[in-house]
Amino acid sequence: MTDKEDVTGAGDNPEVILTGKKSGKASLLDSGEDFEMLDDDEIDDDPPPLEDAGGGKKTKKEPAEDQHASPSSLVDEWMDILGNGQLRKKVLRAGNGPDSRPTKGQNVVIHLKTSLADGTLVEEQPELSFTLGDGDVIQALDLTVQLMEMGEKALVQADAKYAYGALGSLAPEVLPSADLALEVQLLDATEALDLELLSPQERVALAGQKRERGNVYYQRGDYAFAVNSYGFALQITESSSKVDISPEEEEELMDIKVKCLNNMAAAQLKLDHYEAALRSCVSVLAHQPDNIKALFRKGKVLALQGEYADAIRNLKMALKLEPSNKTIHSELSRLVKKHSEQKGAEQAMYKKMLGNPGSDGMQKHQARSSWGVSWKWLFGATAVAIGGVALSVVIAARN
Repeated sequence: MTDKEDVTGAGDNPEVILTGKKSGKASLLDSGEDFEMLDDDEIDDDPPPLEDAGGGKKTKKEPAEDQHASPSSLVDEWMDILGNGQLRKKVLRAGNGPDSRPTKGQNVVIHLKTSLADGTLVEEQPELSFTLGDGDVIQALDLTVQLMEMGEKALVQADAKYAYGALGSLAPEVLPSADLALEVQLLDATEALDLELLSPQERVALAGQKRERGNVYYQRGDYAFAVNSYGFALQITESSSKVDISPEEEEELMDIKVKCLNNMAAAQLKLDHYEAALRSCVSVLAHQPDNIKALFRKGKVLALQGEYADAIRNLKMALKLEPSNKTIHSELSRLVKKHSEQKGAEQAMYKKMLGNPGSDGMQKHQARSSWGVSWKWLFGATAVAIGGVALSVVIAARN
């Protein structure tokens, strides 16, 4: 079994980490003990909250907007979206009014021009389409487009934190920790697609896009957003359908579902959400009992919860399926040693609580022995005394 590194984002805006290194052929689990980089096969809950407004550089707050101001009066005014000065929006051309703003879950189309803070053009996308609030694009866009009116044109200044972060991007080409200037125009907003009416191939394609976006988030270390994207992909694969679907198409959707659950478990492990990760692994194994990754991760979760015996059992099952896997060997050896140490510590604790059972037994035996000697001596002395009295009575009777 081999893996290929998956570095493609969702939709029309593929995003990759700046390193962009391709991994060689390897075993399913040989990409590292903790699966730092997940591949096509390797990268196999409500949406997380967006970044807290706190923690950024404090800037002088802009005057509060007059809610009754005319659209023209709001042009050229900067809106500090998060209150930390790291994401600001200025209207360049007013739109069709507040009632025309899109809502989360709608599919929107925007004209996007991305530039560096110094004005260097990075790319221009005349019709970028994405689902608002699903994490399909950088946070700067997901947050600001919600506040735009239909037809509005705005300039957005985004700190790297809400763009491509400390890793940067290869497509588009953005250096690490680069702030961006985004010129955005909202062109269209439509209701989300009815999943029940999608053809099987449309569902496969849409779920695949969400999964790939989750892979990008995972590789960038944004594990909460990765879980979010995998969750959307799972909703698509699990939704009921009013369209006929063939067994082959069902199998294709199931394959995406299993990969999403496996990847979700890996991200949940990174977030220390052990119970959630365990549920994801159990779901995989319900469909594929011999899934090596799910067995391995379930073993890791159980070990982190202190259930060493169950963890070792799962790792042995995984090792039986892939005996040459060094990662499983290493993890299993570590757990066996730790389990042995735990048992030794428990035995020592029990001895300390109950005392030394060996010495107690000896003392009891010695006590029983001493009592036995005492009773034997007392019985013998009594018999001699009684015999002496009887002899005296006989002699006296004869006299």
